[in-house]
Amino acid sequence: MSAWLPSAPCSRVCVESVGSPAAVPRALLRLAALLAVLLFGIVLIPVVGRLAAVWRDRLTRMWCRTIVRVAGVRLRMTGAAPPSGGLLLVANHISWMDVPLLAAVRPARMLAKAEIRQWPVAGVLTASSGALFIQRDRLRALPRTVERIADSLRGGSAVVVFPEGSTWCGRAQGRFRRAAFQAALDAAVPVQPVHLHYRFDGGAATTAPAFVGSDSLLTSVWRVVSARALVAEVRVEPVLPAGSAPDRRTLALAAETATNGAATNGTAGTGTAVVETADAHRRSAEAQRRSAEAHRRSANSKAYAHP
Repeated sequence: MSAWLPSAPCSRVCVESVGSPAAVPRALLRLAALLAVLLFGIVLIPVVGRLAAVWRDRLTRMWCRTIVRVAGVRLRMTGAAPPSGGLLLVANHISWMDVPLLAAVRPARMLAKAEIRQWPVAGVLTASSGALFIQRDRLRALPRTVERIADSLRGGSAVVVFPEGSTWCGRAQGRFRRAAFQAALDAAVPVQPVHLHYRFDGGAATTAPAFVGSDSLLTSVWRVVSARALVAEVRVEPVLPAGSAPDRRTLALAAETATNGAATNGTAGTGTAVVETADAHRRSAEAQRRSAEAHRRSANSKAYAHP
């Protein structure tokens, strides 16, 4: 297991079973509608690609919202991302459904694992969208991947990254890996944290949409289309401005804190405040490390002085 190939402790045991025999006809109709919408979008990709950016983005948002709707999921979104310019969108990762949800926030190129190329329908769709593929088991390829992300950001594109590097069930969240944040620093673009959450209409959180462990894509899709009154909440947090963090570690921690919802309150300037808080935590941890190191050296010196 390489440093770029993290894993979550979540497994199929974490995932709720929501299907019932009575839900099968409805689930089959939703699945058929979902496939129809996906195939319709794939066919139109060459045509939409020739349109002006503003129309292309508008149609992409509509298509992604339709994907969510025909799957039987209600979308509830708060906040908005910058509509243009280079932007690194980062979010916690739970489900395959996260991808159309983030495209509904702002259409973007996605950083995806190379294995997705082999998936039926989803592989063609992902490749056609201009995704940046990464071979996660090749750590030596990471610097080149960061360069490609930075080049896209400099060109004014938005890029979606799931910094946890793996899907989680939704009850917990992983640590954000720092590599992709170096691309935002190199390209001098803002970072847009987004928090994703799934629940049933009425308030109860659910892990039903999760795509974890040994799950197959079809199994996860079936759970979603079988669920009743499933709600996807997308909370677009205040943007972290370019230049607000001194290094990628601080920037990653600020984005992780924002998606956890621990330090945001929806007020102006909150993004910078989150970065400053993360930087303060980093400095505090560094000071503690140096203090412990000083104590260790002092103890060693005393040991040598008094054999």
